[in-house]
Amino acid sequence: MTLLSTDPREETMQARDIAVNVPTITVRDSVAKAVQILALGRLPGLIVVDDRARPMTVLPGSQVMRLAVPAAYLAEPALARTIDEDYADTFWVELRQVTVGECLPLRAAKPVTVRADANLLEIAALMANAHTPIVAVVDEQGGLVGAITLAVLLTTLAVAGIDE
Repeated sequence: MTLLSTDPREETMQARDIAVNVPTITVRDSVAKAVQILALGRLPGLIVVDDRARPMTVLPGSQVMRLAVPAAYLAEPALARTIDEDYADTFWVELRQVTVGECLPLRAAKPVTVRADANLLEIAALMANAHTPIVAVVDEQGGLVGAITLAVLLTTLAVAGIDE
């Protein structure tokens, strides 16, 4: 496979070629679970899927963290300095009782997705415009095929340029 070719007979690399399987979450999962999946998987973000494994929204890591921080501290970060150190280190543990769905806005952002046949430039442009380090790759019916992270995309682009 090549990234760019002047020969129309050669295939170009598509989203399906670099998509990876990533753990997903649902609106019923706890925020604590979402944080653990993000951290233990060393992921740049998470994909929230519905019951049919279709992406509902894509959350960059900073937005997953936003789910974990109590609203009062988001509104006024200086309040965090007034909190007991022990609580400040473990505040997120309480989020085992709070679901992702309870923290998402009523109108969650449209999921950042690309079709499986999208080319690398399409993926790069979408990531740049959406300010996201992860996109969901979907099939023709909207089902999740995998994900492309910024690291995977950049590595693909960098390795492809080595021959030049």
